[in-house]
Amino acid sequence: MNPDHSTCRVSIADPASPEARQLLTALSSTLQQITGSDGKASFDVQDVQVDRACFAIARSADGTPVGCGALRPLEPGIAELKRMFAVPGSQSVGSTVLAFLELQAMNFGYREVWLETRKVNERAVAFYERHGYRPIPNFGRYVGRPEAICLGKALQAAA
Repeated sequence: MNPDHSTCRVSIADPASPEARQLLTALSSTLQQITGSDGKASFDVQDVQVDRACFAIARSADGTPVGCGALRPLEPGIAELKRMFAVPGSQSVGSTVLAFLELQAMNFGYREVWLETRKVNERAVAFYERHGYRPIPNFGRYVGRPEAICLGKALQAAA
């Protein structure tokens, strides 16, 4: 039976905590299976321990860690979304974490959020597109990497 995590709570967390490491390890294992790369080389914990950056963990009603994600500064007005993960079988955890991080990005003063994933990770691409992300030119370390797809979304303050 898959637990329903639709009532999960998301909060800022230490990316070096044991719970964060557990989620990041699970993410790396999943990415390795899907893409052939664990993605560790593109994430440094210190990147989210600076101003206008954060790491977040989603917890189920009983406090179990069920997902995570991070924001880091990329360019003026633009944050990069990193290390998004939801425990397989969880319901709406990814959407909840993404909404939390987008709100954090707006609170930090960012106008846009960009991210990279692998084209072969079709489920992730579809997830982001469902949430309003659209393909953008590859940026930074992803320029010239045909296996990568970069997506971006303009943030809008609530009316």
